[in-house]
Amino acid sequence: MLPEITFLTSYPPRECGIATFSEDLINALNKQFNHSFQLTVAALETEEQLDYPKEVQYLLNPADPKSFEHLAERINLNRMLELVIVQHEFGFYKEHETNFVQLLKAIKKPVIVVFHTVLPNPDALFQVHVMDIITSCRGIIVMTEHAKQLLLTEYFAPEELITVIPHGTHLVTHLNKEALKERHEFAGKRILTTFGLMNSGKNIEMTLQALPTIIDKNPNVLFLVIGKTHPEIVKREGESYRQGLKELTHQLGLQDHVQFIDYYVALPDLLNYLQLTDVYLFTSKDPNQTVSGTFSYALSCGCPIISTPIPHALEILEDQHKMIVPFSNSEKLSESVNYLLGEEELLAEIQLDALHKMAMTSWNNVAIQTALLFKKTMRKTMYKTISLDYRLPKFNLQHLVEMTTDFGMIQFSKINQPDSESGYTLDDNAQALIAICQHYKLTKDETDLKLIDTYLSFIEFCLQPQGYFFNYVNDKKAFTEQNFTGNLSDSNGRAIWALGYLISLKNILPESYFLRAEKVIKISINHASSIHSTRAMSFVIKGMYYYHSSTPTVNCQSLVTALANRLVEMYVHESSEGWEWFESYVATTNSLLPEALLNAYEVTKNPIYRSIAKASFDFLLLHTFSDSGIMLISNKGRKQNGPIQKYTTEQPINVAYTVLMLGQFYKLFQDDNYLLKLQTAFNWFLGQNHLQRMLYNPCTGGCCDGLEENHVNLNQSAESTLSYLMARLTIETYKHELVKINQLSNQLLGGMYINQRKMSDSEEKNQVGGYAK
Repeated sequence: MLPEITFLTSYPPRECGIATFSEDLINALNKQFNHSFQLTVAALETEEQLDYPKEVQYLLNPADPKSFEHLAERINLNRMLELVIVQHEFGFYKEHETNFVQLLKAIKKPVIVVFHTVLPNPDALFQVHVMDIITSCRGIIVMTEHAKQLLLTEYFAPEELITVIPHGTHLVTHLNKEALKERHEFAGKRILTTFGLMNSGKNIEMTLQALPTIIDKNPNVLFLVIGKTHPEIVKREGESYRQGLKELTHQLGLQDHVQFIDYYVALPDLLNYLQLTDVYLFTSKDPNQTVSGTFSYALSCGCPIISTPIPHALEILEDQHKMIVPFSNSEKLSESVNYLLGEEELLAEIQLDALHKMAMTSWNNVAIQTALLFKKTMRKTMYKTISLDYRLPKFNLQHLVEMTTDFGMIQFSKINQPDSESGYTLDDNAQALIAICQHYKLTKDETDLKLIDTYLSFIEFCLQPQGYFFNYVNDKKAFTEQNFTGNLSDSNGRAIWALGYLISLKNILPESYFLRAEKVIKISINHASSIHSTRAMSFVIKGMYYYHSSTPTVNCQSLVTALANRLVEMYVHESSEGWEWFESYVATTNSLLPEALLNAYEVTKNPIYRSIAKASFDFLLLHTFSDSGIMLISNKGRKQNGPIQKYTTEQPINVAYTVLMLGQFYKLFQDDNYLLKLQTAFNWFLGQNHLQRMLYNPCTGGCCDGLEENHVNLNQSAESTLSYLMARLTIETYKHELVKINQLSNQLLGGMYINQRKMSDSEEKNQVGGYAK
């Protein structure tokens, strides 16, 4: 009963940039969302008879006028088809423009047109043609602000109709450049690269003519020309362009400095080539080329780019003026290349800048923006809008493993590369122990045991003879001065939480782990009783709750009672009508407090703990969730007692702790609303947040460090990655319950949807001229 959305586009196995674009977008939408829509394709036919995949349900032959009529009829008669997305390129309908516009007007479903090219300075006839397209659709997608401005000023498109969604790029596991060069036998070379389906418009001869001057200053330069010739060019001209380039290479004596990789390169290999590239060269001679997929791919791999001034390049490289060179100007190209290759620090800076600029353009994020436009467009129609159900990513411990040495988990990373100089913390290794124990409980993966041993050993290392823990350890495995100047209460509480959680799994873990953890926790309990920090006490209560679940002791119960009573005293002192909270402010990691009191109730059965836990929990939910999703407290500010302030800096740890809290409250109260909020909170990692950007990176298994007001912090630290993993493991625990709740909801909505469709049958007959269903 899912609403169908069809894409009118060229499509693989046809070899065409837009075909690849459409396949990537459809794959991204299907990977990002689950049970939200059914995506189909109306493929543009060529002279060849192609073997299309199953999603191709319709065909259009632009050379046959009857084919346009037949496609419109099929679309209109399909009662489940709600939306048509047209990937538009003017060359697709050359000499058939009128038939194409008539098709758009004949389709009685909402249409969104994606303009891959927007041409400036149109003549009157061309302008009218584009305006006819615009008036026939419910929405327009362009990939650059420049294209949007052209539509507004040259074609008078209504601004509310236009959405800018950038060209998508693939997520990349950023690898070591020098190691990649060695693997490809390019060690010691400075690599210049260009790629794509070969045609004269790429103007590769511009680079060949610049190379002699480049080689004079950089004799170790190698220029890689990657890609086969465009199939349409082969039909008309054969391989004459490529052959001409090879002849020019010989004439200029560049045989040792140019390598033609003249075949289709699979995506993983292509991304590796781009990552080992020192400078990417984009030398198109078409000033009207609005956007380039090859340009975007290069940026996604962190390539510094030198480009001719197409609009896409002017927008992306607006602060890098020396990287823009005039069309067909080999002299300026050689100057820019030599300048860049001589500035190592600048190259590194440009690489990082490129990664930040293109993070929002990953196919995952493009899929989110596209799906939200689908929803917005369909909401304006007479039928029900789609419900976006984010698909749970598979487990991926790759980044966790790479961040872990034989001593412990490293604190920070630069993007996804571990920063060993940042050292280690007890905070991170305690949470790593909890996360990997959760994973072992779920999967019984034997490889987890080595990691459990590593994190447990780190906690043992941090234990001091007096019964408390140090938190900070440098990369030389020595305790740092921070341990003597900072507050270590939270770190000590987290360690006890981790130890208690491990002990709760003593029936499935090796006995030696349980005995080691129990020895440490018994030593640390006496010191824990002197902790008064709100969050630290909450961590300790959580640890004692898990410890007590498998090894009940009087001492454990007494410690829980003492700490819970302190929380109750704080609540009684600070709370008032409309402010059911423990302090005069609400800060980060707030969800620990109600959860800790709930855990205390489960240990002691004291109803006061349960009552205050529920009251403070409901208060926190009221100020943490809205109709649009979760609203997190900023790490830059606090909510004072009074008006609720909104902040934009959001960290994964706050989301993770909210998910854990909701899981605990659902377990006791069995309220389905808690589970739905748990799902909403987890979706923050997947793009349901104020930037509509994905923070989890399924390619690396890492999680970005947070949402700022206008961008994502791309570094994937230990804390953020562990926060995601704990949240992901928690939602896995309740996955079956969530499926049942969502299925019931979908059945109810599906029944409404079918009834709406039945009511509209007569109107639909009129729309398509009374054709029989």
